[in-house]
Amino acid sequence: MQGMQESVDKEIIKTIIKNEIPDAVLTFDGDSCNFKLIVESSAFKDKSIIQQHKMVLSPLKNQFESGALHALSVETRAK
Repeated sequence: MQGMQESVDKEIIKTIIKNEIPDAVLTFDGDSCNFKLIVESSAFKDKSIIQQHKMVLSPLKNQFESGALHALSVETRAK
């Protein structure tokens, strides 16, 4: 899996996601070649895994479309 280019760092991703999911707790695991983002939020309660992942990935749409972000493995957990 491709990692992120240096132009999109972890803090930018955190800011984007926390703007959409304010109570999100974000943890990054792995390195830039095998990156995983773990997101915990009460907003995920009673949502399917697909809905949860859309909530995390949709705000990052511009970064994916611009090529600044190539791939991101996501794990979501309800608080």
